[in-house]
Amino acid sequence: MTAVAAVTTIAAVVDIRTRRVPNWLTFGAATFGIAMAMVRLDGVGVAGAFEGLLVGLLLMLPGHVIGKTGAGDVKLLAALGTLLGPKAIVMAFLYSAVAGGGLAVLVAIQRRRLRETLEGTAALVCTGGANAGELERPSTNNRFAYAPAIAVGALIAAFGF
Repeated sequence: MTAVAAVTTIAAVVDIRTRRVPNWLTFGAATFGIAMAMVRLDGVGVAGAFEGLLVGLLLMLPGHVIGKTGAGDVKLLAALGTLLGPKAIVMAFLYSAVAGGGLAVLVAIQRRRLRETLEGTAALVCTGGANAGELERPSTNNRFAYAPAIAVGALIAAFGF
């Protein structure tokens, strides 16, 4: 729990400031999670740490492949999988998606584009994604740091919810 809190706090702060989640943090967290599992300092176990890493990677990778998620976010969830294990990382992913939706609304409000964001989202759903290219124009200014959403999701999962 402490390691998850430390890693996600650092990731969120750095991502907000730089729009990056650094490799030293993600690879360090993954190494730490596997080391903790090897010396049995948590209940995840070595197999669970590697399974959590793989599950976290597989959950976030499709978003990166289609250009919706940064590579640092993918590596962050994978690294957190070593600390949480496979079942909890699935829950962390789901909670992160909900937190990310809330964060998207807050960012849209702050940028004074809530109406445009909601209309674009509604059109995306109604058209089955046919307007995705239109939503991703550089001028839409709809990107934001996602590590804070991952932090919320991982912490909720770490608490066992």
